[in-house]
Amino acid sequence: MTKTEFVAKVAEELDVPKTVAAETVDAFLKVTTDLMKAGDKITFPGFGTFEVAQRAARKGRNPQTGAELTIAASKSGKFSAGKNLKGL
Repeated sequence: MTKTEFVAKVAEELDVPKTVAAETVDAFLKVTTDLMKAGDKITFPGFGTFEVAQRAARKGRNPQTGAELTIAASKSGKFSAGKNLKGL
């Protein structure tokens, strides 16, 4: 499903114009992104949790040369499904 299709579903569910639904979806994405960049954890009971995951430094290999290298530690976004989404 594309963002446009998702916005259309939200507009239908809320019985609002697609422009209002698009603004709502954009606001949700912006707030979620801003909170996660700040290191916050966002929980929607039954749906799931958005949080920042720490990835430890690790050893890797250059696939072209086979040379061993160190991959730096990093952060990434993580979503954990809640009970209403598990087992789909």
